[in-house]
Amino acid sequence: MKIRYLFFLGLIQFCVFVNAQEKSIDPVEYVNPLMGTQSLPNLSNGNTYPAICRPWGMNFWTPQTGKMGDGWAYTYTAEKIRGFKQTHQPSPWMNDYGQFSIMPVTGKIVFDETERASWFSHKAEVSKPYYYSVYLADYDVTTEITATERAAHFQITFPENEKSSIVVDAFDKGSYIKIIPSENKIIGYTTRNSGGVPTNFKNYFVLVFDKPFASNYTWHDKILEKDKLEKTNIHVGAIVTFKTKKGEIINVKTASSFISPEQAELNLKNELGTSSFQETLENSKKEWNTVLSKVKAEGGTEEQLKTFYSCLYRATCFPQKQYEIDASGDVIHYSPYNGKVLPGYMYAGTGFWDTFRALYPLLNLVYPSINKEMQEGLINDYNEGGFLPEWSSPGFRNVMVGNNSASVVSDAYMKGLRGYDINKLYEALVHGANNEGPMDAVGRKGVSYYNTLGYVPYNVKINENAARTLEYAYDDFAIWKLAKALDRPNKEIKLFEKRMMNYKNLYNPAIGLMSGRNLDGSFPANFNPLKWGDAFTEGNAWHYSWSVFHDIQGLIDLMGGEKNFTAKLDAVFTTPPVFDDSYYGSVIHEIREMQIMNMGQYAHGNQPIQHMIYLYNYAGEPWKTQYWSREVMNRLYKPTPDGYCGDEDNGQTSAWYIFSAMGFYPVCPATEEYVLGAPLFKKVTLQLENGKQFIINAPDNSEINRYVEELEWGNKNYSNNYINHFDVLEGGELNFDMTSSPNLKRGTSAKNYPYSYSNSK
Repeated sequence: MKIRYLFFLGLIQFCVFVNAQEKSIDPVEYVNPLMGTQSLPNLSNGNTYPAICRPWGMNFWTPQTGKMGDGWAYTYTAEKIRGFKQTHQPSPWMNDYGQFSIMPVTGKIVFDETERASWFSHKAEVSKPYYYSVYLADYDVTTEITATERAAHFQITFPENEKSSIVVDAFDKGSYIKIIPSENKIIGYTTRNSGGVPTNFKNYFVLVFDKPFASNYTWHDKILEKDKLEKTNIHVGAIVTFKTKKGEIINVKTASSFISPEQAELNLKNELGTSSFQETLENSKKEWNTVLSKVKAEGGTEEQLKTFYSCLYRATCFPQKQYEIDASGDVIHYSPYNGKVLPGYMYAGTGFWDTFRALYPLLNLVYPSINKEMQEGLINDYNEGGFLPEWSSPGFRNVMVGNNSASVVSDAYMKGLRGYDINKLYEALVHGANNEGPMDAVGRKGVSYYNTLGYVPYNVKINENAARTLEYAYDDFAIWKLAKALDRPNKEIKLFEKRMMNYKNLYNPAIGLMSGRNLDGSFPANFNPLKWGDAFTEGNAWHYSWSVFHDIQGLIDLMGGEKNFTAKLDAVFTTPPVFDDSYYGSVIHEIREMQIMNMGQYAHGNQPIQHMIYLYNYAGEPWKTQYWSREVMNRLYKPTPDGYCGDEDNGQTSAWYIFSAMGFYPVCPATEEYVLGAPLFKKVTLQLENGKQFIINAPDNSEINRYVEELEWGNKNYSNNYINHFDVLEGGELNFDMTSSPNLKRGTSAKNYPYSYSNSK
């Protein structure tokens, strides 16, 4: 016991730093999975949970403090743990599917989730991506977890007790459980989900224990039945008991499958087999270090490094693998669209409205082979569902707006991904662009108006119409770019080239911002740019007016030139955070998060405005980008339970930080450019998949030195406000000369500006 204690003590301790810049540590040890967990429905500081998992793994595990069915599965301020849950939840708002839980108890047999809950303390909790441990005070039990992609290994340390038990909860909405004492095994399935599944959806699970059961129980609802080994009902579970000595460890290995009980057994065999807890833990830690080491940050404070790698961890969690490996070694998946088991890749658990902006560009830069699998999965989504998903959890979900699968597909191809059927994906994009889907959030709601009028009208009872118009226009740009790359017919190319300019139809000169527009072409009288929702999605005109990613020059022209444009950008930060919440009828959490951050109308806690800081580069004032990007990184991100300023959203808000800390950002996915800001660290090294390194140097970087005096690339002065993706892939060093005062001359010429369609003709 002492040896084991010393091993884990050594495992979880951080190195002591005299100078964080000069010391080396495994990047995974900087990660705090509790970052963002101190959240509530009315105020999000991330809305995350501590996922014990592998990068992009199919199954995650998390301690469960919330009740069954509560999207807030783990809340930092909670006092009790109800169980340890297998989860696929992408966000509390989308909720979970494929879930069941395990909970150790001692003494009296209890199985109700409230009765079995135990007090715990964060002082007796260790949370890592590859390892979790907590002391359950009511039972004098320590539970430890490590995981693979589809399996998990529990190591549970019991006290001396005549009746130590492990409760398995298959959850409600229809479940099945069976105890097999001769094999020290429990099998079952759960059907609980939150939508987006066919009627035959099941998550099959298996648990194998390393000690025979002293007694067996199944239960349903509030009824406990001794020696009843099998049960099917609305809500069922099992309890197995053991006589334990003080400090006795019981190992539980578990896996699940969306395909079959046999596949769950195979997943368990393939991923855990005879491996010990320590071996699985070390393999998980190694895999996380491999993934996180692709971006090596140096020369920042320890807090900055913790924030950086905690964000990179989040950015490499979603979307999750929804495919499995069969007995022949082939990739197969259960389709959440038609309920069949089919060959090929599938991923789920992401909303493109959020993640097209920075998460997928990050994958294309740092982890392109993973995104290639995701693109192949999108082909299967289309073949099986008839449309591409805009929110997959695991199948189509009716939430958010836009047709941003176009960006996800186009950006991957434009950034050089190959080896999959891009023509099939192009077919899917054109189909989605010209049709309404089976629900409002799939395809294009209001497409007939958009394709004939050039906008979705404000007064035809289609909600969030201006947001739809702006996003459809950008999505048309993404399709246009891909159409040209694939040498599609000229008539087709010209059609999307025309439609991508539809953003201009919403510019309202009376307010100098975008607004809704009526069917007859008039703008609504007394349109309030501070009104959240209504014409927009989780934002107002101040947030959405910048959603012209592909033609910022065109937007500048609409606003009356560069000076007017930058003045309007400045006004985002100086306009008080007042709001009109009448569309929602109450203050939604996104409004509250903007209000309390003391940055005016800048609402970084939600996605529509996150790129806006970088737009100064298009109008000759890049030093303001440098200032504000540092302000946001410093003020709105911390490696703490309240460390985000809104929903983290499946890696998007984290990817913003990763890019910004490196010193550039993908303002317009589907182009080859990244728009420059200023790096946070003295050095960042990208280990690219082609074997080359791209190094960002800023040796004089500091809290005071946040401005770029000069930039050098390839031993030459570099004056542009952007860098090219394919130049980055060639490797080399980008050297920033940082200073404490802005250089008001560098990057001020139009020839240095990033791509805008209006300047590319």
